[in-house]
Amino acid sequence: MRILKLTKETQNNILENLLKRSPNSYGEFESRVNDIIQNVREKRDEAVFEYTLKFDGATIDQDNIRVTEEEIKEAYEQVDPKLLDVIRKALVNIRDYHTKQKQYSWFDSDESGIILGQKVTPLKTVGVYVPGGKAVYPSSVLMNVIPAKVAGVSNIIMTTPCGKDGKVYPSTLVAAKEAGVDAIYKVGGAQAIAALAFGTESIPKVDKIVGPGNIYVALAKKAVFGYVSIDSIAGPSEIMVLADETANPRFVAADLLSQAEHDEMASAILVTTSETLAEQVSVEVDKFVATLSRKEITSPFIRSFLYYVPYACLAAMTFPAILFATDSVISAAVGFIVALIAAYKEKSLLTVALFACAAVFIVERILEFAV
Repeated sequence: MRILKLTKETQNNILENLLKRSPNSYGEFESRVNDIIQNVREKRDEAVFEYTLKFDGATIDQDNIRVTEEEIKEAYEQVDPKLLDVIRKALVNIRDYHTKQKQYSWFDSDESGIILGQKVTPLKTVGVYVPGGKAVYPSSVLMNVIPAKVAGVSNIIMTTPCGKDGKVYPSTLVAAKEAGVDAIYKVGGAQAIAALAFGTESIPKVDKIVGPGNIYVALAKKAVFGYVSIDSIAGPSEIMVLADETANPRFVAADLLSQAEHDEMASAILVTTSETLAEQVSVEVDKFVATLSRKEITSPFIRSFLYYVPYACLAAMTFPAILFATDSVISAAVGFIVALIAAYKEKSLLTVALFACAAVFIVERILEFAV
């Protein structure tokens, strides 16, 4: 991995490079996605079958596009009982969490007879997109389906890519069955999003589309928004870890790779005040990648960045915002602590000056409150 020391010279291009990954910057992909969506709108099932053969190498038609109960039963026989137990425990935890978020209808009236209130009505049909072209993500099934079940959605449709043999990953099917999905279709990519948004002979139109995906899926969701509701435009995976010299470099490397393995376009960034940690994390990343089964996906991640931010630079960036955002003594104290740490670590004129400024500021505020 490349290690950059954050200076005035290096920081100029950092934001520009990061923004290049935004779905708004992928014009070359956008035109392809728009063509796929238009083709699905016009040719419906025919276009979906053509794209599935082209991109996934699977021959799908109206007879086998929907996952059968027999296929789900077969999936249960292939999944390790320990994994099934984990899926069921995760399901309960996720359901309990979202149950606490559930909103309810309410109505009230005042003395004049005016009735005010809010009626909360669940959507009728929701489409859940689950990635599956390069890896298996049963967690995506649970985290997208269960909130819909808790909200009271009566019909949950799931789409996910299949392999060349027309089969879906067993753990994905088991997670879907456990979560309560009503129908599963073997289609992925932008064509799946288009099918959910506009409907085909085989796949019903939904009210909302949720779930993560690659750049094609993200751009497709962006394009159909307005015709159908969506959760968000997630785009390629990304993660930023903030750590100092006390962090475990192996743990940090594992966190970075947890997102980097999703997609060749994923971005994983470490921002640290320790140049030593940056070097150690880079070594750990190399060790992990050498043994990972998805090294063809994670290898491009090696070209990502670890940013080494000197304490003096950190103080210079943080202190003014903390100090002048509010007049409270607490805020000033935070700024004082930041400057104190920086002064101790770097022993530079800049940090000493910030330290002195913070001290003066705190004394002034204390005197104001005393008066």
